[in-house]
Amino acid sequence: MKLLLHICCGPCAIYPVDCLQQKGLEVMGFFYRNNIHPFTECMKREDTLRAYAQQTGLRVIYQEGYDIEGFLQSVVFREAHRCRFCYHDRLMTTAKLARRGKFDYFSSTLLYSKFQNHDTIAEMGKAVGKSAGVPFYYEDFRTGWKTGVETSKQLGMYRQSYCGCIYSEKQRFYTGAAKKRQDDS
Repeated sequence: MKLLLHICCGPCAIYPVDCLQQKGLEVMGFFYRNNIHPFTECMKREDTLRAYAQQTGLRVIYQEGYDIEGFLQSVVFREAHRCRFCYHDRLMTTAKLARRGKFDYFSSTLLYSKFQNHDTIAEMGKAVGKSAGVPFYYEDFRTGWKTGVETSKQLGMYRQSYCGCIYSEKQRFYTGAAKKRQDDS
């Protein structure tokens, strides 16, 4: 059985890929990039994934182009619900690619992160799968969170400190900097 796995970054791929392969699934990755800001961050994540994929023999499809403008245009004035849009876009893009590639299933490393809205991703994945005609493979990969983190550190992988979009970058760094300034005053 072939599965196309949406991958947001190398460190988040470690546990899900291992887990799926141990279950006998033939896994191919798909790196979606349109939501990752700035472009230099996108390239760090892609380079890290490329190194991991080469080291492990994981085949990966890398999204072409970089439509950050399209991503931003789609979420402007909907910032409070930006994650729902982002989940949907990544899952739908992966599902359509899985259908074209005649994969049996598709899934996402978003199910690995303890920082994402797991229930929304699972529900949306199932709906997208039904719409696209490729079943969504659900598994709660959060059980391997510590294993993935430890392995990524042992491998010296680049580990990012925010989800990827410009809004999460602001939330992570601006909020942290503002709090630090307030604590220092």
